Amino acid sequence: MPLRQLDHVLVLTDDLEATKAFYCDALGLEVGERPALEFPGYWLYLAGLPCVHVAERGPYEAQAAWLGLQVEEAPVDHVAFAGADYEDVVGRLEAAGVQAVTNTVAGTGLRQLFLTDPNGVRVEVNV
Repeated sequence: MPLRQLDHVLVLTDDLEATKAFYCDALGLEVGERPALEFPGYWLYLAGLPCVHVAERGPYEAQAAWLGLQVEEAPVDHVAFAGADYEDVVGRLEAAGVQAVTNTVAGTGLRQLFLTDPNGVRVEVNV
C-alpha cells in the first residue's frame, strides 16, 4: 500500500488561542516547530509528532482559494486519541474546565471520553 500512516488533522478556527489552549491544556499536546506558512496557526505535537494542525480560518481559506482549492465542511464525525492513564486525562479535562461524556465498552475494559473543542470538533479519548 502506498500510504504509511495518518499524518495530521487540520482544525480551522476563528480563535487560535482558545483552540491551542484546548488541545494543549486539556489534552496535553505541545506547540512545536511550524514552517512559515501563508496563514497564522500552530502545529501541535503528541509524542514528537505534529498530529494536530490549527489554522486561522479566514487566511487559510484565502490561501486555499489562491491554490484553487475550495474549503467545505468536512463529513468527519470525530478525531480519536489513545490515552494511557484515565484518571490523568480526567484530571486534565477538569483542570481545563472541559466537560466530557464518558462510556465504557462492555467486555473490553475500554473507557472512553467524548468532548468538543472550541470549534465544534468532537474529540474521543480511549483508555
